[in-house]
Amino acid sequence: MTADSSVCLIPAGSARVELRVVNSRFIGSAAPAATVENAKAFIAAVRAEMPDATHHVYAYVIGHGSSTIKGMSDDGEPAGTAGRPVLSVVQGSGLGDVVVVVTRYFGGTRLGIGGLVHAYGDAAKATLAALPRTEKIARRSLRVTIPYAAYEPVQRLVVVHRGTITHTEFAADVALDLSVPEAHVTALIDALRDVTKGRMTVTTMVLR
Repeated sequence: MTADSSVCLIPAGSARVELRVVNSRFIGSAAPAATVENAKAFIAAVRAEMPDATHHVYAYVIGHGSSTIKGMSDDGEPAGTAGRPVLSVVQGSGLGDVVVVVTRYFGGTRLGIGGLVHAYGDAAKATLAALPRTEKIARRSLRVTIPYAAYEPVQRLVVVHRGTITHTEFAADVALDLSVPEAHVTALIDALRDVTKGRMTVTTMVLR
């Protein structure tokens, strides 16, 4: 089932599922991956954990919608029989920022093209079905400059509005880099304006 396209879903944890097809073992592993580097690190970790496996087929989707980065590998299986079916399952799941590795231990019986496609696809489906999910919250980065006297009240307001202070600079005034859930941005700016009596500026506002 494909998730509602208006909701950005990401893994809330990891999952591992094992299927047996004829005499082969297919071990699916999935995890969050906010970047390609995260995905590659997870793939390398699975390889290191099971170095004696026959294949480590993988697929990942970073981001959501039109801004996704995709990757896959058949890892020695016949072209199109492994990585592509796994990627198809991942794309159909509605998840972003996710990596799936399907590890195969060959059991001595060849499955054929169709058998491989089904086995890898089924392993990916079972793994994603076991994967906990959460909604990805859109956040906005703000740089706010405030008087020193407002520093402590502003810290409290940021927490109330579920934001975080990612960087602080102390100069003539205090400059704060904030990461704030999109839904809280307007209310937070209004609250900052009130607590500083208008003596604040928002110098940058970048979506991420």
